Amino acid sequence: MEQMRTPNEAVDRLISLYDQATARGIELLQHDTAEGYEQVVYPKLVIEVTEWRPIDRTEPFGYVDKPGRYAATLSRPRLMRAYLLEQLERLAGNYPCRIYVGPSDEQIPPEYIDDAPEVERSPSSRLPRPSLDAVDDAIIDGEWFVFHGPELPLFHFTAQRFDIACKRIEHYTGLPIDTVQKFILFTNYEMHTTEFIRFGKAAGGRYTSLKVPRDGVQMPRYDLCTDSGDGITMINIGVGPSNAKTITDCLAVLRPECWVMIGHCAGLDGRMRIGDLILGNAYQRRDHILDGHLSNDVPIPAIPEVQRALESAVRAIYGDDTELMRTGTVLSTDDRNWEWHTPRALWSALRGSTAVAVDMESSTLAANGYRYRIPYGTLLSVSDLPLHAVPKLPAAAQTFYSSSKEAHVMCAVQAVEALAEDPSRLRTRKLRRTIGEVPFR
Repeated sequence: MEQMRTPNEAVDRLISLYDQATARGIELLQHDTAEGYEQVVYPKLVIEVTEWRPIDRTEPFGYVDKPGRYAATLSRPRLMRAYLLEQLERLAGNYPCRIYVGPSDEQIPPEYIDDAPEVERSPSSRLPRPSLDAVDDAIIDGEWFVFHGPELPLFHFTAQRFDIACKRIEHYTGLPIDTVQKFILFTNYEMHTTEFIRFGKAAGGRYTSLKVPRDGVQMPRYDLCTDSGDGITMINIGVGPSNAKTITDCLAVLRPECWVMIGHCAGLDGRMRIGDLILGNAYQRRDHILDGHLSNDVPIPAIPEVQRALESAVRAIYGDDTELMRTGTVLSTDDRNWEWHTPRALWSALRGSTAVAVDMESSTLAANGYRYRIPYGTLLSVSDLPLHAVPKLPAAAQTFYSSSKEAHVMCAVQAVEALAEDPSRLRTRKLRRTIGEVPFR
């Protein structure tokens, strides 16, 4: 492997190696030959931290617990250039380091090479296939063997884990991967995306374009782009915790600055009114979707920087009517008809809970944000009060939706725009682990 003098040289070399490898792969596939395909490999980044020393205790990333050899096999380094450069500069500034870049031993499957022609596969083909053996979240989830080998993990994801996530994002959302922005809003209502499109078409200033998806995709995505990629992406993820996990499992590889859920919820307090806003500051997980990855006894903290941005945006949009918004626990369930039970059963289910709202996605999005070290937030609007004889019925719901949708979307937009002015505020130590952590953010 070649030793690099600077982080900038290292990132440029990673891009060069990857581009050369994929260009070679396309050439071979066009000639329908596997001869020489063993050279079509992902690039590898290695950092040798030669000396450990105490650093600024406020550093949110770019630190290690011990000297050693830290490595990552990477895909699409051009897409991640700004991120990689920032991480390398931070780490090399904190410790004496030697940076190496070279080809890895892992071949790039043709399916993960953009613009590669499709090829016929035979059992005897020497072309590599995508392998689930190379796709897991052992680094993210802190598996023992990953952190106790001769090379310690530098980045959160393997190269094929990165690639399959990118392909799924494009499949589910209907847009190319390279326009996903660093601030992400989730909704499960088309009316919210309609409002976002209306805003995006009129937006000027730092915004340069609005990307809209093709018709018929499962999770339509809308990218309000800036030159530096710090614009806003909105995705209609549909209903349910499974969808929320699916899309965030994929988006996490791009290392967004934060994601925020804007949606509707059932209010549990009889003093509430339809249209009241709930700013989630705690999450009660009855969605069950992440129980195998993140134990329910692990608390999911609110992210103060996101909370403050959302509070300020609500004040700016709605004025000083403090009765409109309250912070509180959001209970997320995987049962859409959770309230279809006897009063006694509901009493038993909610006894001891401090939840003020029930939805299906917020806890999943928060828990996966916590798991992937990505700041998160929730701003919900009360659409029904099922414990107080105000169920969600079509006529009332439509009246509520038409009067609330624009303000709700703009609260989230203004919040992430404020965060984009200084994203370093979001790089919180709250999302770093006691053990099983990697140097990169």
